[in-house]
Amino acid sequence: MHPLDRPVWASLTGAHAPLSVGGALARRYRPDVNRFAATPDDGPEALAALAALLAPGESVFLAQVPALVVPPGLRVAKQGLCVQMLATRALRDDGGPDALLRLGEPDAAEMLALATLTEPGPFLPRTHAMGDFLGVRRPGRLLAMAGERFRVPGYAEVSGVCTHPEARGLGLARRLSAAVAARIQARGEQPFLHAWETNTPAIALYETLGFRVR
Repeated sequence: MHPLDRPVWASLTGAHAPLSVGGALARRYRPDVNRFAATPDDGPEALAALAALLAPGESVFLAQVPALVVPPGLRVAKQGLCVQMLATRALRDDGGPDALLRLGEPDAAEMLALATLTEPGPFLPRTHAMGDFLGVRRPGRLLAMAGERFRVPGYAEVSGVCTHPEARGLGLARRLSAAVAARIQARGEQPFLHAWETNTPAIALYETLGFRVR
Protein backbone atom coordinates (compact mmCIF):
# COMPACT_ATOMS: atom_id res chain seq x y z
CA MET A 1 0.00 0.00 0.00
CA HIS A 2 1.26 3.46 -0.90
CA PRO A 3 1.78 5.81 2.10
CA LEU A 4 -0.64 8.29 0.51
CA ASP A 5 -3.38 5.65 0.68
CA ARG A 6 -3.46 6.30 4.43
CA PRO A 7 -1.96 9.78 4.68
CA VAL A 8 -3.32 10.51 8.14
CA TRP A 9 -1.76 7.38 9.61
CA ALA A 10 1.57 8.00 7.85
CA SER A 11 1.59 11.54 9.23
CA LEU A 12 0.56 10.60 12.77
CA THR A 13 3.23 7.92 13.03
CA GLY A 14 5.94 9.99 11.32
CA ALA A 15 6.54 13.73 11.31
CA HIS A 16 3.49 14.49 13.45
CA ALA A 17 3.96 11.83 16.10
CA PRO A 18 4.74 14.57 18.71
CA LEU A 19 1.33 16.12 17.93
CA SER A 20 -0.55 12.86 18.39
CA VAL A 21 -1.93 10.53 21.04
CA GLY A 22 -2.55 6.80 20.82
CA GLY A 23 -0.48 3.72 20.09
CA ALA A 24 0.45 1.12 17.52
CA LEU A 25 -3.17 0.29 16.63
CA ALA A 26 -4.71 3.77 16.41
CA ARG A 27 -3.65 7.37 16.73
CA ARG A 28 -5.29 10.78 16.60
CA TYR A 29 -4.14 14.38 16.69
CA ARG A 30 -4.28 16.18 20.00
CA PRO A 31 -7.72 17.79 20.39
CA ASP A 32 -6.32 21.33 20.02
CA VAL A 33 -4.30 20.48 16.87
CA ASN A 34 -6.75 18.74 14.54
CA ARG A 35 -9.69 16.34 14.45
CA PHE A 36 -8.21 13.61 12.26
CA ALA A 37 -7.58 10.07 13.46
CA ALA A 38 -6.38 6.91 11.72
CA THR A 39 -5.43 3.24 11.97
CA PRO A 40 -2.83 1.19 10.06
CA ASP A 41 -5.55 -1.16 8.82
CA ASP A 42 -9.26 -1.86 9.19
CA GLY A 43 -8.98 -4.92 11.41
CA PRO A 44 -11.24 -5.26 14.46
CA GLU A 45 -8.44 -4.59 16.96
CA ALA A 46 -7.40 -1.37 15.24
CA LEU A 47 -10.98 -0.13 14.93
CA ALA A 48 -11.67 -0.86 18.60
CA ALA A 49 -8.50 1.02 19.57
CA LEU A 50 -9.63 3.99 17.50
CA ALA A 51 -13.06 4.05 19.14
CA ALA A 52 -11.37 4.00 22.56
CA LEU A 53 -9.54 7.25 21.74
CA LEU A 54 -12.81 9.21 21.61
CA ALA A 55 -14.65 10.63 24.59
CA PRO A 56 -18.46 10.37 24.66
CA GLY A 57 -19.98 12.86 22.24
CA GLU A 58 -16.64 13.57 20.56
CA SER A 59 -16.10 13.33 16.80
CA VAL A 60 -13.09 12.80 14.54
CA PHE A 61 -12.42 12.86 10.81
CA LEU A 62 -11.19 9.79 8.93
CA ALA A 63 -9.61 10.04 5.46
CA GLN A 64 -8.08 7.24 3.41
CA VAL A 65 -8.15 5.69 -0.04
CA PRO A 66 -9.56 2.29 1.08
CA ALA A 67 -13.27 2.27 1.85
CA LEU A 68 -13.88 3.42 5.41
CA VAL A 69 -15.07 0.98 8.03
CA VAL A 70 -16.98 2.52 10.95
CA PRO A 71 -15.46 1.54 14.31
CA PRO A 72 -17.81 -0.26 16.72
CA GLY A 73 -19.80 2.06 18.95
CA LEU A 74 -19.43 5.03 16.59
CA ARG A 75 -21.77 6.41 13.96
CA VAL A 76 -21.26 8.39 10.76
CA ALA A 77 -22.18 12.05 11.24
CA LYS A 78 -21.05 13.23 7.80
CA GLN A 79 -19.40 11.64 4.80
CA GLY A 80 -18.27 12.60 1.34
CA LEU A 81 -15.81 11.79 -1.40
CA CYS A 82 -12.69 13.82 -2.02
CA VAL A 83 -9.92 13.73 -4.58
CA GLN A 84 -6.22 13.46 -3.79
CA MET A 85 -4.01 15.49 -6.11
CA LEU A 86 -0.25 15.51 -6.71
CA ALA A 87 1.90 18.32 -8.12
CA THR A 88 3.31 17.34 -11.50
CA ARG A 89 5.56 20.32 -12.23
CA ALA A 90 7.83 22.77 -10.46
CA LEU A 91 5.95 25.60 -8.76
CA ARG A 92 6.94 29.08 -7.67
CA ASP A 93 5.53 32.30 -6.27
CA ASP A 94 4.83 34.43 -9.32
CA GLY A 95 4.76 37.53 -7.17
CA GLY A 96 2.19 40.24 -6.65
CA PRO A 97 1.62 43.56 -4.88
CA ASP A 98 1.47 41.98 -1.42
CA ALA A 99 4.32 40.47 0.57
CA LEU A 100 3.88 36.86 1.64
CA LEU A 101 4.43 36.67 5.37
CA ARG A 102 5.46 33.67 7.43
CA LEU A 103 2.71 32.97 9.97
CA GLY A 104 3.21 31.37 13.37
CA GLU A 105 2.29 31.43 17.03
CA PRO A 106 1.78 35.24 17.24
CA ASP A 107 -0.77 34.95 14.41
CA ALA A 108 -2.64 31.94 15.81
CA ALA A 109 -5.79 33.82 16.86
CA GLU A 110 -6.13 35.57 13.49
CA MET A 111 -5.49 32.32 11.60
CA LEU A 112 -8.20 30.56 13.57
CA ALA A 113 -10.63 33.44 13.02
CA LEU A 114 -10.03 33.42 9.24
CA ALA A 115 -10.39 29.64 9.05
CA THR A 116 -13.56 29.72 11.16
CA LEU A 117 -15.04 32.30 8.79
CA THR A 118 -14.10 30.52 5.55
CA GLU A 119 -14.13 26.82 6.61
CA PRO A 120 -11.21 25.42 4.57
CA GLY A 121 -11.36 22.23 6.65
CA PRO A 122 -10.81 21.34 10.31
CA PHE A 123 -8.78 24.17 11.83
CA LEU A 124 -8.26 24.41 15.58
CA PRO A 125 -6.20 26.66 17.92
CA ARG A 126 -2.95 24.78 17.20
CA THR A 127 -3.49 23.54 13.65
CA HIS A 128 -0.78 26.00 12.60
CA ALA A 129 1.75 23.77 14.40
CA MET A 130 1.35 21.10 11.70
CA GLY A 131 3.61 22.93 9.23
CA ASP A 132 4.66 26.20 7.62
CA PHE A 133 1.98 28.78 6.83
CA LEU A 134 2.14 31.86 4.64
CA GLY A 135 -0.31 34.74 4.66
CA VAL A 136 -1.19 38.13 3.19
CA ARG A 137 -2.05 41.19 5.28
CA ARG A 138 -3.63 44.37 3.98
CA PRO A 139 -3.33 46.69 5.91
CA GLY A 140 -2.37 44.86 9.10
CA ARG A 141 -5.28 42.45 8.66
CA LEU A 142 -4.93 38.78 7.70
CA LEU A 143 -6.75 38.45 4.37
CA ALA A 144 -5.58 35.07 3.11
CA MET A 145 -3.39 32.14 4.08
CA ALA A 146 -2.23 28.69 3.05
CA GLY A 147 -0.02 26.14 4.74
CA GLU A 148 0.88 22.53 5.33
CA ARG A 149 -1.06 19.75 7.02
CA PHE A 150 -0.23 16.03 6.65
CA ARG A 151 3.44 15.07 6.33
CA VAL A 152 4.13 11.73 4.67
CA PRO A 153 7.70 10.55 3.95
CA GLY A 154 8.61 12.26 0.69
CA TYR A 155 5.36 14.27 0.57
CA ALA A 156 3.73 17.26 2.28
CA GLU A 157 0.13 18.42 1.96
CA VAL A 158 -0.92 21.91 0.91
CA SER A 159 -3.90 22.81 3.10
CA GLY A 160 -5.67 25.56 5.01
CA VAL A 161 -6.07 27.61 1.82
CA CYS A 162 -8.57 30.36 2.55
CA THR A 163 -9.35 33.95 1.61
CA HIS A 164 -11.47 36.50 3.43
CA PRO A 165 -14.70 37.19 1.49
CA GLU A 166 -13.65 40.82 1.06
CA ALA A 167 -10.43 39.78 -0.73
CA ARG A 168 -11.72 37.13 -3.11
CA GLY A 169 -11.02 37.49 -6.80
CA LEU A 170 -7.50 38.85 -6.24
CA GLY A 171 -5.72 35.58 -6.97
CA LEU A 172 -4.44 35.21 -3.41
CA ALA A 173 -5.46 31.54 -3.03
CA ARG A 174 -3.64 30.61 -6.22
CA ARG A 175 -0.52 32.55 -5.31
CA LEU A 176 -0.35 31.22 -1.75
CA SER A 177 -0.97 27.63 -2.86
CA ALA A 178 1.85 27.88 -5.38
CA ALA A 179 4.18 29.48 -2.86
CA VAL A 180 3.56 26.81 -0.21
CA ALA A 181 4.00 24.06 -2.80
CA ALA A 182 7.26 25.66 -3.98
CA ARG A 183 8.62 25.62 -0.40
CA ILE A 184 7.72 21.93 -0.14
CA GLN A 185 9.53 21.19 -3.40
CA ALA A 186 12.56 23.15 -2.19
CA ARG A 187 12.85 20.62 0.67
CA GLY A 188 12.91 17.79 -1.88
CA GLU A 189 9.33 16.68 -1.17
CA GLN A 190 6.32 16.39 -3.48
CA PRO A 191 3.28 18.55 -2.72
CA PHE A 192 -0.14 16.92 -2.55
CA LEU A 193 -3.57 18.08 -1.47
CA HIS A 194 -7.17 17.04 -0.99
CA ALA A 195 -10.39 18.65 -2.22
CA TRP A 196 -14.02 17.66 -1.98
CA GLU A 197 -15.01 15.92 -5.21
CA THR A 198 -17.87 18.41 -5.57
CA ASN A 199 -15.60 21.46 -5.18
CA THR A 200 -14.97 21.80 -8.89
CA PRO A 201 -13.74 25.44 -8.72
CA ALA A 202 -10.96 24.44 -6.31
CA ILE A 203 -10.04 21.38 -8.36
CA ALA A 204 -9.90 23.51 -11.51
CA LEU A 205 -7.65 26.02 -9.74
CA TYR A 206 -5.24 23.32 -8.62
CA GLU A 207 -5.19 21.83 -12.10
CA THR A 208 -4.01 25.17 -13.50
CA LEU A 209 -1.09 24.93 -11.05
CA GLY A 210 -0.16 21.50 -12.38
CA PHE A 211 -1.84 19.28 -9.79
CA ARG A 212 -3.40 16.10 -11.10
CA VAL A 213 -5.78 13.64 -9.44
CA ARG A 214 -3.94 10.61 -8.07
